Amino acid sequence: MERMRDVLRNTLGKSLRTLSETDRLAAAWPVVAGSAIASHSQVTAYEEGTVILQVDDPAWRPQLEAMCGRLVGDLKKVAGVSVTGLRFVSGQERPRYTQK
Repeated sequence: MERMRDVLRNTLGKSLRTLSETDRLAAAWPVVAGSAIASHSQVTAYEEGTVILQVDDPAWRPQLEAMCGRLVGDLKKVAGVSVTGLRFVSGQERPRYTQK
């Protein structure tokens, strides 16, 4: 039997297909991260496989970095977007875009 969270993830993923990649990731973030983490962070951009997350307090960064592998995998699954990594910026920083 599927857990309710898995059912919600699959349903959300199907309903997001008409949105832009950034919007799909932003909509999927609260489901993937959970309400506690999502209340302190948000997707602000997506560039070449990297999701840029704004974190309201730098104290959240170590916890998010420790969960990075799971978060990347879940974002790929739920949002249906090719995610290769996460980059965290503090609430006061503006996301910096790097040339690759």
